[in-house]
Amino acid sequence: MTIINNAVYVDGIRTVDPANLEQTYETLASRGGMAWIGLYRPSPQEMASVAAEFGLHELAVEDAISAHQRPKMERYGENLFTVLRPARYMDQEEVVEFGELHVFTGPDFVVTVRHAESPSVSGVRAHLESHPEMLRLGPEAVLYSILDRVVDDYGPVVAGLENDIDEIEDQLFSGEHEVSRRIYELSREVIEFQRAVHPLTEMIESLYRGFEKYHVDIELQRYLRNVEDHVIRIISKADAFRELLQNALLVDSTLTTARQNETTLLQNEQVKRISAWAAIFFAPTFVASVYGMNFDVMPELHFAFGYPMALGLMLLLSLIMYVIFKRKDWL
Repeated sequence: MTIINNAVYVDGIRTVDPANLEQTYETLASRGGMAWIGLYRPSPQEMASVAAEFGLHELAVEDAISAHQRPKMERYGENLFTVLRPARYMDQEEVVEFGELHVFTGPDFVVTVRHAESPSVSGVRAHLESHPEMLRLGPEAVLYSILDRVVDDYGPVVAGLENDIDEIEDQLFSGEHEVSRRIYELSREVIEFQRAVHPLTEMIESLYRGFEKYHVDIELQRYLRNVEDHVIRIISKADAFRELLQNALLVDSTLTTARQNETTLLQNEQVKRISAWAAIFFAPTFVASVYGMNFDVMPELHFAFGYPMALGLMLLLSLIMYVIFKRKDWL
């Protein structure tokens, strides 16, 4: 169903629930008030109908139909087109799942367009309907409330990212091989999160600039400043997360290099020991091989003490080489 929720509000009270867009237009023309239309994956024909009724700019309508937009706010006369990227953190997969919400606001209407199951703005609508004094302030109140809900939903995302970064810091010195991949993948999620939240400051400043021109109620101005405070804190956290992950990746690289160097040194020590013992055993082998050659004329071949002398020579050479290698710290 394309139309998720459709209502006309008069003086902050929900008065009519039109069955279709045409009834919404007729009610708004006859009774006045504010129309709030929620659309889910609208067709080009439905968007064309809304655009014709409320004077939506064709470029904004094209963006709303095609989706896949970055967060932004564009003003076309008295109408505002806002793109927000709500998010939620999937802790099991360590992934930030982003939605996309398009909001058209004008003097007497709000049109929300989404292309995925989430985010839902039903909670915002229910909250405002329970506070008619807020809803009475018009489309700006709806826009600010939606913005506030999106920013509030960033809170669990920040908490999830922070928890995983803490786990990574504990893993760094444990020597786990998967930590590098985890740091890289989490860095990618943080970067995407930054892309969603950083444009919010510019969007809020744009709304500030329209306070006087569009006579925005003082209560809404205060409300927006409170939202800005939350945005600044979230951006600060996201920037800190990215820096922490970059440092973690650097530390992991340093530790990996150190472990590799340690392994290489250990291997070199083993090679030195093996080489030293091979040289020590080579000395008696050399003497034995020389005196084992089948020649009649050889020095001391028929000497009575030739055998003990050969054994002594083997032992002496081995002992000399052992002392030499020991002093050089090869053994």
